[in-house]
Amino acid sequence: QRRVVESGGGSVQTGGSLRLSCTTSAAYSFCFYDMGWYRQAPGKERELVAHIKIDGTTTYAESMKDRVTISRDNTKNTVDLQMINLESEDTATYYCKTGPGTANRGPPGSGSCPATDAWGQGTQVTVSS
Repeated sequence: QRRVVESGGGSVQTGGSLRLSCTTSAAYSFCFYDMGWYRQAPGKERELVAHIKIDGTTTYAESMKDRVTISRDNTKNTVDLQMINLESEDTATYYCKTGPGTANRGPPGSGSCPATDAWGQGTQVTVSS
């Protein structure tokens, strides 16, 4: 099972910025996935923040599209989420999801890439005034 690891969460003041990063385990380094950031605040459902496909096509939540930028580095199989002008309402646990869209860019015989979703454990973002 591939492992997804997030980093970069923390506590900031209103108006501050954070950059979250997500990477997929090395065992799947030749597998590239559609990747997205989601968040879940206490008592609320998990919601999409931003999504980026293997080909670079992006989708943003309407409520955050002016304050976040998602980007990916296919040489490192990572995806970042840059957030600016954070508000207290942005306080949540942020999760990275990879898949199910996948592409195998490994050498011949490198095996198959599971076309499934995989989630990270989440990273906490707390915004206070």
